[in-house]
Amino acid sequence: MTQRVRDVMSPAAVAVEPMTTVTRAARLMREENVGDVLVTYDCDLFGLLTDRDIVVRGVAVGRDPDDTAVGSVCTPPPVVTLAPEDPTEYAVDLMRRHAVRRLPVVEHGGVPVGVVSLGDLAATEDPHSALADISTSAPGH
Repeated sequence: MTQRVRDVMSPAAVAVEPMTTVTRAARLMREENVGDVLVTYDCDLFGLLTDRDIVVRGVAVGRDPDDTAVGSVCTPPPVVTLAPEDPTEYAVDLMRRHAVRRLPVVEHGGVPVGVVSLGDLAATEDPHSALADISTSAPGH
């Protein structure tokens, strides 16, 4: 039986609007213990903000996180996305082709419903791999 993205994705519990400050988004990431947030506008996906985006496109180039909007540092549109009913093999293929570690999952019309990560897929596709072990371990503080 083919595994579907909806079976392995994390629900889109954390989302911010493009004008949210990087500082606020970073605090949400810490509070929710996640490495990314969806950037949405009127229920539509605008982009994906990762902890790496904050560092590389924000802090490393001298932008003040208190005055920088996430819309200016997130992965810009068009964002590579998946549908919940897509097979996990397709998610792996997209990640490989686009060299990304996370993909937003959207329903019809582009409404975000979750995120699937490389770790989610590793835990499903190869549960005995080192990446799966790391991804399913309790987070350190």
